[in-house]
Amino acid sequence: MTRHLSGKTVVVTGGARGIGAATAQLLAAAGADVVIGDREADALAATAARLGVRHHALDVTDPDQWAAFAAYAGEVDVLVNNAGIMPVGPFLAEDHDVTRRMFEVNTYGPMHGVRAFAPAMVARGSGHVVNVASAVGRVALAGGASYSASKHAVVGFSEALREELAPHGVDVSMVLPVIVKTDLAVGVAPTRGVPQQTPEAVAQVIVDVIGRPVPEAWAPRWVQPIAKVSSVLPRKVSALASRALKADSVLSAADPAARAAYEETVRRD
Repeated sequence: MTRHLSGKTVVVTGGARGIGAATAQLLAAAGADVVIGDREADALAATAARLGVRHHALDVTDPDQWAAFAAYAGEVDVLVNNAGIMPVGPFLAEDHDVTRRMFEVNTYGPMHGVRAFAPAMVARGSGHVVNVASAVGRVALAGGASYSASKHAVVGFSEALREELAPHGVDVSMVLPVIVKTDLAVGVAPTRGVPQQTPEAVAQVIVDVIGRPVPEAWAPRWVQPIAKVSSVLPRKVSALASRALKADSVLSAADPAARAAYEETVRRD
């Protein structure tokens, strides 16, 4: 059943820019009461003013900030866990702090969010959690071992959580984008035949999922059946197909110069 968004309160993390801001814009246009959260206070305030939505500072790694965010947002119908980071490079050269930070943002962030908002959804018997994972949550890539692992965890968390919350009237969905034209993916090598998605295209998939809940949706949608078929192919055949599409080098062949500013920011944090 398609759900009307007018009058619904929707929380979006990582809402200052990229997919989060694009999602907030579509939701606001559909009549939803949108609350965006982000740790970049200035960018968050500017985006909220531009879109005419509510905002509150949020570091998704901090449970106390989640509690304050939930108190500000009030009764929420939909939680969109979108915030994420993607440092890339060989795992053996990756600093311990970088690995930990990826899991704190990408995996623990959505878990903290569910703890902050889902109890109220369960109490009233309705609600929806949408976790923005990644295609690498299903198809792991060299050059992004920790990132792939953090998103695999989100996939597993979403699938288990769906079973736990369904009896209480709460839906759980996950959206798996391929490479998206945002700061996170700058300089990442292209996959043959799969153009980079715009934030707006991914946002449309997220909004469609909110309107018509499904367990899993890819962006672009046509990649999902290909990935499903690939997952059951013999390993050697799957590897050959991956090389033919240049999918095996998407992260390992990323342009270090193009990614320098982003990598410096996320690794410093």
